[in-house]
Amino acid sequence: MSDSRKTMLNFAVKLTNTPKSLEITDIKKLRSAEFSDRDILDIVEVTAYYAYANRLADGLGVAIEDWLSDD
Repeated sequence: MSDSRKTMLNFAVKLTNTPKSLEITDIKKLRSAEFSDRDILDIVEVTAYYAYANRLADGLGVAIEDWLSDD
């Protein structure tokens, strides 16, 4: 896995798990990994959308599909 992808994924995990801990240095790390402001917007939007969709499904009691592993 490329270093830029690791940087992106680390940011997404931090945004998901501890959003209040994000700092401008986290954005600077993405920029240093050559992500544009548009790329950063996309990363934040996709991460936020999946958090929303998962919480919506959990809150409504949507069952996990049989073909998905619960690991």
